[in-house]
Amino acid sequence: MGRVTPGEWTAQGESVPVWPGRGWPLGATWSEESTNFAVYAPEATQVWVCFFYDTPDGDLESQHLLTEHTLGVWHGAVPEVPVGQRYGIRADGPWEPRLGFRFNPTKLLIDPYAQAISGDVTPNPAVFGYDMDSHAESQRRNETDSAQYMPKSVIVRNDFDWGDDAPIRRKWRDTVIYELHVKGFTELHDRIPPELRGTYAGLGHPTTVEYLRDLGITAVELLPVHQFVTEPALAQRGLTNFWGYNSIGYFAPHGAYSASGDAGTQVAEFKQMVKNFHAAGIEVILDVVYNHTAEAGVLGPTLSFRGLDDRGFYQRVREDNAQFDISEPDTYWDVTGCGNTVAAYRPSPLRLILDSLRYWVSEMHVDGFRFDLMSAIARTGHEVDMRGHLLTTIGQDPILRHVKLIAEPWDASIDGYRVGEFPPPWVEWNDQFRDTMRDFWRAQTSGVRTVATRLAGSSDLYLDDGRSPYNSVNFVTAHDGFTLRDLVSYNDKHNEANGEDNRDGTDNNRSWNCGVEGPTEDRAINALRKRQAANLIVSLCLSNGVPMLVAGDERGRTQGGNNNAYAQDNETSWVDWRAEDAWLDVYELTKKALRIRRDHPALRQRHWFEGRPTIVGGPKDLAWIHPAGREMTPEDWQDDGLAVVGMFVSGDPLRSPGPRGEQLRDSSFLLWLNGSGNDVEVSLPDSPWVREGRVVLSTDPGVDEETPMVGGQRFVLAARSLVLMQHD
Repeated sequence: MGRVTPGEWTAQGESVPVWPGRGWPLGATWSEESTNFAVYAPEATQVWVCFFYDTPDGDLESQHLLTEHTLGVWHGAVPEVPVGQRYGIRADGPWEPRLGFRFNPTKLLIDPYAQAISGDVTPNPAVFGYDMDSHAESQRRNETDSAQYMPKSVIVRNDFDWGDDAPIRRKWRDTVIYELHVKGFTELHDRIPPELRGTYAGLGHPTTVEYLRDLGITAVELLPVHQFVTEPALAQRGLTNFWGYNSIGYFAPHGAYSASGDAGTQVAEFKQMVKNFHAAGIEVILDVVYNHTAEAGVLGPTLSFRGLDDRGFYQRVREDNAQFDISEPDTYWDVTGCGNTVAAYRPSPLRLILDSLRYWVSEMHVDGFRFDLMSAIARTGHEVDMRGHLLTTIGQDPILRHVKLIAEPWDASIDGYRVGEFPPPWVEWNDQFRDTMRDFWRAQTSGVRTVATRLAGSSDLYLDDGRSPYNSVNFVTAHDGFTLRDLVSYNDKHNEANGEDNRDGTDNNRSWNCGVEGPTEDRAINALRKRQAANLIVSLCLSNGVPMLVAGDERGRTQGGNNNAYAQDNETSWVDWRAEDAWLDVYELTKKALRIRRDHPALRQRHWFEGRPTIVGGPKDLAWIHPAGREMTPEDWQDDGLAVVGMFVSGDPLRSPGPRGEQLRDSSFLLWLNGSGNDVEVSLPDSPWVREGRVVLSTDPGVDEETPMVGGQRFVLAARSLVLMQHD
């Protein structure tokens, strides 16, 4: 690689001045006259923006010194820079690892605010800022240039035609989330053009969009699409990071998911995907990873933040004024399990996170975010702080407070588990719903008390601080863990392909293989597995709260028992669209359950059930029915052997008023669930509010849909099955 330094050079050999420019906005801001560069590096002594040009002999680099330094920001404007120009940042300053200073001008850095990134990190010792053979506590600075091994930032022009696209802003109670992977969802889809499979364009293809709309999905939640890289240790095993929870570019859509290339065109392709989803009434939610970066621990590579503001960006073990005591080596504080934790309570990281979120909403038109390991960045110092800087700022931000905000309410620490504690306007992943429903359907619960609480919206977690049932994002599976099919097919994880001797992934699967580990030709076992999968996904769809499904679960997608397929960029993780082995009967039940939910507001209420009539003389809004046909008594709730319960939900009238305050009426429903291994005779309540009805959904092989039901009638509810009755 050739280099021209200090850098007033163009590909045409002309001298290029660097104008003073301005210190905002951060990153590269293009205009026809010039491109302004602003880089936050408060402790640096020199900063360069470096352009890269293709030549017959390889890349040629020109370096342009930014001479202006304002409030920690180095800035300058370079005239007539073309859109698509590749660039990087270099920064010089003190090399004192014990003090948290890791400046190294031989390391090319990704612009933290780059809106597009081209290429990937090539594993090489040059991307590490220190000599890897030096002692960890007295590192020598590595002087090998890393540019040829580093991806390049790209100048982007924001001129996409959004037409009349506008935020959908669907109410939470009307939302159905579908978690999917951009590549994995379409890589094997035979109705997507081959050149579009596994890309943003493939995901936004009419075939894909129509499938999701027809299924009943209202919002896709995309696994990380911020530019990410594969961890060095993973690359050494010949694997890649498939899930993407290793971000390094918080403004850049991941270039490898682009059918149009990564020279900046990925931005427009991503926008077109969002536009296509919006046209179908589907919102786009991003799974975002602000809690850590791809630079890992103090011995990780120097890719971006470490070379610009290492001391300010990452949390340390000691957060007091003596944290950089030269007598002790610098040590990151890690509650993410990934080597570092972003210090989101400090001004610079806080600004980057907020700027990134606003960019994706304002410029990329996304509708919300799911925050990975949210407790890690909801901290002031080391303490989880629900009144901390990030939560408070987002809650008052005029752009962000109106989008969908989902917290994964834990991190890798013991004190980070905060389910039920995040303030408005946040909703939360509710893992207690997951665990309870898994246990119930594998007959491992004591009674039905907790099951009833989860079905009704988890009031024990969200009622006491004034929140609503929709603050619970209910799920039974997610990207990490077993797929739905594997949950009913395996007792144990089978992660050998990950190269960690099956040590990775959780052992707390709460799964049941129905009698045989893995695939079997036994028809009875396969039928039971399908019924169990249907029980789980249908009870999810019919519970109060926001349901989240995982891509392919409705079709019986399997990962062969791998419950941690983060490194499996292959058929293990990709959705198999062939009909031969698909569980299409489960698909049809899922689709029907979501349609019933959509058509009946009684099954997606905003207010909490109160267990009393909505109007004088009316039925209770919620009643729990014992198999004997009576309402549950306090003694019944204490019966640890009880595994059958009926949930009556009244729609006559609803507690929630209409948009003009009018009283709304709907059908009433009675949902019977039998989580035991035995058939149980149940009696329908003989009461004015359950007179006549019909079965509208059933996983019981002995109860057909459209079967009429009347008050006082008895029927046998098969083991491990559910039946939904509608009463008009």
